[in-house]
Amino acid sequence: MTNQAITEENKASLKKDVNNSLNKENRSNKENNNERAKKRFRKSNENRSRRGGSNEKEFQEEVLQIDRVTRVVKGGRRLRFRVTAVVGNQKGKVGIGIGKATDVLGGIQKAVSKAKKNIIKVPIIKGTIPHAIKVKFKASRVLLMPGKDGSGLIAGGAVRKVCNLAGIENIVTKSIGTNNKIANAKATIIALQELTKSKKPLSEKKSTEKEEKNKNDLQEKK
Repeated sequence: MTNQAITEENKASLKKDVNNSLNKENRSNKENNNERAKKRFRKSNENRSRRGGSNEKEFQEEVLQIDRVTRVVKGGRRLRFRVTAVVGNQKGKVGIGIGKATDVLGGIQKAVSKAKKNIIKVPIIKGTIPHAIKVKFKASRVLLMPGKDGSGLIAGGAVRKVCNLAGIENIVTKSIGTNNKIANAKATIIALQELTKSKKPLSEKKSTEKEEKNKNDLQEKK
């Protein structure tokens, strides 16, 4: 009996020693893995800093509208999500994009990538636009006018979001016609794209050029 008890105690002690050694090995492996992951993260950050990259996003993203769209197919109806997003750096660059996907996150990613491809440059002089402009796009009409210092963004809905992401600080806007956010956003982008750096809009420039040509023709005839 005594010999059997001794052997059982030896077996139990051996099991404890084996378990302790295995636990120590697992802990050491985990520590090594954590250290390796930390080193990789540090190296990636160092490489980014050398290349001049930063963790901050260059463009700010804003979701305008999320719609549920159905398409009738032979087997039934297919449900998808249509996302309209606006992207801008608040330094004169802005763009709009529309993406469709089966889930909302996929649609947002597609819309943001398309908006980054459709970026335009906006001429901003002292925090406002250089001149007034009126644009018609489908059923929406948008009027943009330069604002005085301290007036702020006098706009609403999609027009406000687009102007804010473009970096315009003072502006007076008026949306006439439809309340569709997509149409109003596209109309504002077209209006900002047609702006020129001079204080006179394109229509006034063309009229002055025609008047000068007419005057020159009359002088030549005389």
